[in-house]
Amino acid sequence: MPAIVSTVYVGRPKPIGSDGKLSSMAKQSIEPPWHLSATGFQGDQQADLVRHGGIEKAVHQYPREHYLAWIRDIPELANRFSIPPAFGENLSIIGMNEDCVCIGDIYKLGSTLLQVSQGRQPCWKLNEWFRLPDMARKVQDTGRTGWYFRVLEPGTVYPDDMFQLVEQRHEEWPIKRLAKVIFGRSLNQKELMEMADISSLADSWRKLARNRLEQNTIEDWSARLNGT
Repeated sequence: MPAIVSTVYVGRPKPIGSDGKLSSMAKQSIEPPWHLSATGFQGDQQADLVRHGGIEKAVHQYPREHYLAWIRDIPELANRFSIPPAFGENLSIIGMNEDCVCIGDIYKLGSTLLQVSQGRQPCWKLNEWFRLPDMARKVQDTGRTGWYFRVLEPGTVYPDDMFQLVEQRHEEWPIKRLAKVIFGRSLNQKELMEMADISSLADSWRKLARNRLEQNTIEDWSARLNGT
């Protein structure tokens, strides 16, 4: 099935949860055409510029197919999973998922050129957003994370523009495999060395692989997953 863009979603920082912390999870569709710069779609903002946004996380894409799986897994939140962008994504697309999208893949979309830069590391804001204390952990454990693009060539996207794969540099490294290494708490030296050598992988993820190799330990995820 061709991966076609029907809508783009953008957001601005707004309070979420009981303590009023800011997040841009509450994204809304905007009218086309959609202008894309090196740091994302026009009108899209981030509350935490240290951990979100920037060149390596310019665009977040989430597979639309995952919504049915979430409804099956958490039926009491079916209404939250009925309409995107429930996961704060910019693009909710059918026909692309973590099994086939690989690190370094280059896609033409409209007049833009995008490159897959990393998977998503779910954080505690998902817990607040869905009001489930372990939602970030569920996203991580299922591998239904989506991924980020860096923008190689800014431009404009229109309705019905199709993702066209231009180049696939690392077909052996789909997002699903990357997630298994990171979230499966792997200390496999061969895989970590390969991961650290992928030049198109975001620097922070390459550094994570190098740290595991050097220290032979898994990083502490409590702050990311629980906000503590």
